Amino acid sequence: MSARAVNSTDVIQRPAKTETARSTSVADVACRALDVVGSLILLVIVAPLLLVIAVAIRLESTGPALFRQGRLGRSLTPFTVNKFRTMRAGASQEAHREFVLSLMSGEQPTGDDGKPLFKMAADTRITRVGRILRRTSLDELPQLWNVLRGDMSLVGPRPPIAYEVENYPSHWFARFDVKPGLTGLWQVKGRSQVPLEEMVALDIEYVRRRSLWLNIWILLCTIPAVLKMRGAV
Repeated sequence: MSARAVNSTDVIQRPAKTETARSTSVADVACRALDVVGSLILLVIVAPLLLVIAVAIRLESTGPALFRQGRLGRSLTPFTVNKFRTMRAGASQEAHREFVLSLMSGEQPTGDDGKPLFKMAADTRITRVGRILRRTSLDELPQLWNVLRGDMSLVGPRPPIAYEVENYPSHWFARFDVKPGLTGLWQVKGRSQVPLEEMVALDIEYVRRRSLWLNIWILLCTIPAVLKMRGAV
């Protein structure tokens, strides 16, 4: 889905704000300062790695190294997220849409081992390099640019695609009271091993407790979670 496609989601009306809604506060200013400083430092540090990954993607398959997709951010504001491309260029998003909508409707897909799946596994659209990038979360690195721009934060709920939001129950919209993030409570709690309802509950918990110190704690917890590839698919 392109960024333009997301613009059609202005028909999605957010329910009345809940008690988790936040206005601009000291926490907003402090977290934004952390985002700017942190994303700048990380972009400088990982710049050589970004180049290596881009070359690896282009060598394995035709198409651009970056994948750009429309998502919804704070207050349901549409923006374009940047990721390294992990699938074949032009791969259909219909399989993901059907999977997500099945979860939203209460169905529980299972894997070959009979265990419940909360994220698509064995996706044939994913390239070999792409699978490595996903398991190590390196495909998310270009979103540091989104953080620097102000579309995203280092910490926050993951930004959903428009078709996911169309079926949200009203209390889930509390996720949009803050900017979406690169990492968050559910990522450090188990990533794709966390059920959808629990993921949203953790996001809402984060919105209620959000502070500079909570963000720093989550960022520190993200390091071992990524290194151990806990819950990665």
